[in-house]
Amino acid sequence: MQDREWFKSAVVYQVYPRSFADGDGDGIGDLRGILQHLDHLEALGVDVVWLSPLYRSPQADNGYDISDYQDVDPLFGTLEQLDELIAGLHERGIKLVMDLVVNHTSDEHAWFQESRSSRDSPKRDWYVWRDPRDGGEPNNWGSFFSGSAWQLDEPTGQYYLHLFDRKQPDLNWENPEVREAVHAMMRWWLDRGVDGFRMDVINFISKEQSFADAPAVVGQRHVDASSLFADGPRIHEFLAEMHEAVFAGRDGAFLTVGEMPGVTPEEAVLYTDPARHEVDMVFQFEHVSLDQGPASKWDWIGLDRVALKRSLHRWQVALAERGWNSLYWDNHDQPRAVSRFGDDDPACWADSAKALATILHCMRGTPYVYQGEELGMTNYPFRTADEHRDVEAVNHWKRVIAEGLDQRSALTGMAKVGRDNARTPVQWDASAQAGFTTGAPWLPVNPNRSWLNAAAQVGVEGSVFEHHRALIRLRHEHAVIADGDFTGLLENDPEVWAYVRTLGSKRLLVVANCSRRARALELGDGWTGARLLLCNLADRADVLHDGALTLSGWESRVYLLE
Repeated sequence: MQDREWFKSAVVYQVYPRSFADGDGDGIGDLRGILQHLDHLEALGVDVVWLSPLYRSPQADNGYDISDYQDVDPLFGTLEQLDELIAGLHERGIKLVMDLVVNHTSDEHAWFQESRSSRDSPKRDWYVWRDPRDGGEPNNWGSFFSGSAWQLDEPTGQYYLHLFDRKQPDLNWENPEVREAVHAMMRWWLDRGVDGFRMDVINFISKEQSFADAPAVVGQRHVDASSLFADGPRIHEFLAEMHEAVFAGRDGAFLTVGEMPGVTPEEAVLYTDPARHEVDMVFQFEHVSLDQGPASKWDWIGLDRVALKRSLHRWQVALAERGWNSLYWDNHDQPRAVSRFGDDDPACWADSAKALATILHCMRGTPYVYQGEELGMTNYPFRTADEHRDVEAVNHWKRVIAEGLDQRSALTGMAKVGRDNARTPVQWDASAQAGFTTGAPWLPVNPNRSWLNAAAQVGVEGSVFEHHRALIRLRHEHAVIADGDFTGLLENDPEVWAYVRTLGSKRLLVVANCSRRARALELGDGWTGARLLLCNLADRADVLHDGALTLSGWESRVYLLE
């Protein structure tokens, strides 16, 4: 790869096509809609667009079940429109990263159709097939989408593995033909102009081949078996081989992002060490699991801000010498950051959205902005189970009913952390459908679109959008943000978030009050003369005259001392 350091000062914007913008009025976002809003992305100043899957798909998991890796689903448009998008982004100096989903395919993919046709099929070993055990599933592994991770294929009498939905059979990466086919597909996209890949659950591709039972859990027939397939025995070999087969010797500054549930900082250093040639950065989940109890992600226990701070700071320290991390608050799999980590009361949402953004964007790592986050979009006000569309939530509710679990607790968990929170349409204006579509949207628009929308923010001084734009500009202009050392301050304070970035003689101070009440701070004389680079509130002194300052509720500031 050329210029391996470019992504350290870059900012990535994630587009979830189904919910970004609808260009043809059918209620589902598409490529035409994205093309109509390229100026929005350019104005924001992002360097990379990560495009969630728009390949051909039966849409069992909103496109993460792919039936053809080398075509666009008609739901979203055409390959020619995707070519137009690549060209339009490149003209604006923005790279395009595609979602690479190769732990599994759709059960309607030609590879799986051939694989399931017969036990003697040449592609039988392209997927994970096992005989029944005692007349039932081969082991006790559970699916992330509830129930067993195994599905019986009656015509051949064997089970296939699906860590996610039953329509998402897992590929067998032990088979070199599978790996070669994936590499060829990746090269095809790079030849088409794509600038890299965000690799979905890529640390799941190397399974422990014994397929032994996972440790039993009382009261659960199917259990979390991730210890037997996350960061598996051949994962580093597979990723190094992929890099050599796909990227080595190719001109261009590409980006490879490994989404890796459960990855530890120690493993992340190995994955992202430039000398190892595996991936450029990891996408880890530690900080977005802290408000969930031991039972499941739906077991919502509330936010411990000190634990959140310690988690993110721990990753800053762990990857300080080698490796690189992705920085994010939300994405298509997470609820809205303002509702989860901030304060979505109308009186506080804007200040808290800007404070959260300040905390994130000034850390070491590559920041990600999920569509609508730059506007401070909030969770949808879910009240009932039938308002949820996501397969993960739908399956969870079926389990709640079938097993007689606590419905009130389940509804709370679904409303707090359900993925549909992030998938409601982007709010472009105050119209009935928020400017997303002229038809009926596939998910309802959040009612607060009447006052929370892009039209009310773009170009408006002090808006959440303009604050994000300023933060992105700071990363581009100040090397201390991309390359500086990190020192956490006030580690045990549940309200004030503070840290220092240092590069040579330059020191950057970031402080944010994550509460509604004012907080007085004493920083010491060492910050006298520091220049204010950015504040989310107006009328603040440009220079610190001593180390004392008072932050209003949800106020954040960035100072530079040279």
